[in-house]
Amino acid sequence: MRDKTTTADGVAARLASGMTLGIGGWGSRRKPMALVRAVLRSEITDLTVVSYGGPDVGMLAAAGRIRKLVTPFVTLDSIPLEPHYRAARERGAFAQAEIDEAMFLWGLRAAAHRLPFLPVRAGLGSDVMRINPGLRTVTSPYADGETFVAMPALRLDAALVHVNRADRSGNGQYLGPDPYFDDLFCAAADTAYVSCERIVDTAELATGGPPQTLLIKRHTVTGVVEAPHGAHFTSCAPDYGRDESFQRTYAGTPWPDFAARFLAGDERAYRSAVGEGT
Repeated sequence: MRDKTTTADGVAARLASGMTLGIGGWGSRRKPMALVRAVLRSEITDLTVVSYGGPDVGMLAAAGRIRKLVTPFVTLDSIPLEPHYRAARERGAFAQAEIDEAMFLWGLRAAAHRLPFLPVRAGLGSDVMRINPGLRTVTSPYADGETFVAMPALRLDAALVHVNRADRSGNGQYLGPDPYFDDLFCAAADTAYVSCERIVDTAELATGGPPQTLLIKRHTVTGVVEAPHGAHFTSCAPDYGRDESFQRTYAGTPWPDFAARFLAGDERAYRSAVGEGT
């Protein structure tokens, strides 16, 4: 099996401006923040970002890297509204397609199966159809004649996800209570990059948890990055919880000040600055 290990900066070097970038995790939970920070250290911009949004979206929006956002929400969980995203959105910094959570899920499923769309009931009778005039409905060809939203595939040029453990070939394992939809992000993308708390031998993955925890399959993965605390300041259960103190610092600090203090150097400099800033 091929060794797919690389670095966070190596992943950023494989991305390009103008891409559609999917980011796994959920809100402020198990976000691939080391990879997001690597993107922020690069010159990549003009991105279409597809995410169940958290600080990944907030940081990229504040830094002016997003051209369009596709999301059902952007939250820090314990802080309901992501302030840096909100500020960017209020000043009209990017276009946005806001869709229902279930529609988002089925858009990923359609892309993972290389289908142009999938029918879904979510969104019917809501303002989702009004604020997204490009959405269409389809009628069942069978006797029921039911009408559905035709949710278009959310095809991704690249996906970034973070898990607890992975092997060098790209098999990824989560050990927390929720897989979120990281496997679908990888399957929906032309290239996918997995960061993990620890790279282990493949055999160790089989002993670390039940089979359903082996979430990500190597055939969907392009590169693997060992990134201890790579989800910080979001949670990565059971390895660590959300750093609530630092999240409050992030939410309460003007973006230029936060970026200068915590994002001016590499990942080692970030960890050092976090230690000094909490």
